[in-house]
Amino acid sequence: MTDLGTVAWPPAPIRTERLVLREPEAGDRTATIELLASPEVGAYLGGPRPRTELERDTPGAPARRSGLFVVALDGSMIGQVMLTKDTGHLPRAAGRAELGYLFLPGAWGRGYAAEACAAALGWFAGALPGEEVVLATQTANLRSMRLAAKLGFTEAERFRAYDADQWFGVWSPPPAATPRG
Repeated sequence: MTDLGTVAWPPAPIRTERLVLREPEAGDRTATIELLASPEVGAYLGGPRPRTELERDTPGAPARRSGLFVVALDGSMIGQVMLTKDTGHLPRAAGRAELGYLFLPGAWGRGYAAEACAAALGWFAGALPGEEVVLATQTANLRSMRLAAKLGFTEAERFRAYDADQWFGVWSPPPAATPRG
């Protein structure tokens, strides 16, 4: 992650009931290209990237970046979850941890995004106790709006950017359990 101080990267793989969140590896190349070239995935992100560009720019293993988890089901990549900080794309997110996610259309509607994002948020809450996470999505992206609500993000504001209406939410980690004496 960008500028998260003492947080060690990469963490050990995170395992959920059905998924593994891990660093990218060489076997993820084809799925990464499919993900970023998908018109459905790119619909609310400015459109898909050209497949020829992706093939050229991803000659081997997808780039490893701090804060990028590959989401794998039965060993195969089905999506990505990103936790980044200070990306600069939205002034209201600057300096704050931001959650992002992309899943292959074949993985939609099965609860994988909710399971993976909840696991990533749980890891984040342990790594940086008490720190909030923000999320921005187009209001037209109803699936993303439902996922944000399911994850516990609360609306902070709505605004217009990138020629679309946007929703901006904040997630606060659960309070740490206090030992009873």
